[in-house]
Amino acid sequence: MSQTACASPEWLATDHLHPTPNARELDWLNEQGSLTRRLTALSGDTFAVEPLVEGWQILRADECAALGVPPGSEGWVREVYLRGQGLPWVFARSVAARSRLELHPFALDQLGTTSLGHLLFRDPAFTRQPIEACRYPAALLPAAVRTADLWGRRSLFCQGALGVLVAEVFLPALWQADATPHT
Repeated sequence: MSQTACASPEWLATDHLHPTPNARELDWLNEQGSLTRRLTALSGDTFAVEPLVEGWQILRADECAALGVPPGSEGWVREVYLRGQGLPWVFARSVAARSRLELHPFALDQLGTTSLGHLLFRDPAFTRQPIEACRYPAALLPAAVRTADLWGRRSLFCQGALGVLVAEVFLPALWQADATPHT
């Protein structure tokens, strides 16, 4: 999606968020394991990845800062819905700087409907930096799910000089599914 001039996300450690997320939201925001695995379990194995956007773009200022590259750097951008029970539960945006990908190739452009998280958590060469969270700016979401005040989180996965920044925004359908009793 086109990144128009709008507020950048203000990423903070989850214990510095205000207003404070409720306990269920914090549990999801602080998930240290594979979000793909957790969504698959919640979905009754109806989990699916729906690619929305994949390609080279100028990265947002907050993304350049997190990746340690100059403002205005180009990078590979992948935006997807993580779906459960046929509904978009999470909007995910993953980015990596072109300059780092050229030095440390990683096949972000060949994922298709494969979950990036599935690959990152299976590769012990990647280390995960601390999770940050924010109320994600609605203007940065796809029009179909554009809602104010949604919680998002991000973390940087590093392998040497390569950083892959993964942001995940929790959509209302996830909270509805998580509130439903499971058998």
